[in-house]
Parts: sequence; structure tokens; C-alpha cells
Amino acid sequence: MAAHTLSLSVVTPEGVTYKNDTVDRVSLPTTEGMITVLANHRPLVTLLRPGEMVVVKEGVPHHFAVSHGVAEIRPNSEVVVLTDSAERAEEIDIDAAEAARERAQKMLAEKENIDDVEYARFQSLLDRELNRIRIHRRRSK
Repeated sequence: MAAHTLSLSVVTPEGVTYKNDTVDRVSLPTTEGMITVLANHRPLVTLLRPGEMVVVKEGVPHHFAVSHGVAEIRPNSEVVVLTDSAERAEEIDIDAAEAARERAQKMLAEKENIDDVEYARFQSLLDRELNRIRIHRRRSK
């Protein structure tokens, strides 16, 4: 690994998106705001919020919709992202995302018929789908 690169691993419940891949930098949506990690970043553990992760590899940006999770920046320029989902912007099925958004909004509208745990689950689903739709639309222009 070159002195100015990172080793990136991105893991979701569905599998590994990146595994020790060499990248130039990665920008992450944290609960404190966006951060960009470059080589030799100080060690850090941070919570992720739904948003856009940008991975720059060989000067080319790759955009991902990510959900809640945790990012760990380790010594020796190693970054590990554990997230509920990570999906390339160009691979987002916009029709499926729109349908899931509509289902979540419908369930949230029936607030009286669901308990607090189910409400939180549907709110999280709605946040995820809105994020996917936003990122797909922004990157497919």
C-alpha cells in the first residue's frame, strides 16, 4: 500500500462491499457531520448516519448510499466501515426504493395501530429509502 492510500473494508449484513481495498480517500456521513479520511488519519471510532459515502480510488469517485453503522479508523491507514447497508448509487433500484418509501410512509400514517418499536423501525426504513432516492437522483444526472 502506497504511503498516501488507505485500506478500506466495508461490511454489511448482506456481505462485504470492500475488503482491504486500496483507496485514495473516503468521505463518511457521521452523526457529527461529514468527515474525509486520508492516509495517516488519527485513530477514531464514529457513528454513521444515513447519507452518502464517497470512495475515491485512483482519482475516481464512487458514490454509495449508506445506512446507520460505525466506522473505525485504525493505525496504518486502515478504515473499517460496518453499516446496515451500502449500495452503489448507480445500482439503486429507484422503483423499488420509491415503493418501499411509500409503504413506510403508509405504515407511519397508521401510527395508532403500531407500537413504538414498530414505529421506529418504519421511521428508520423511511430514512433509508429517502437517502437511497436522494443519492440515486443526485448521481444519475
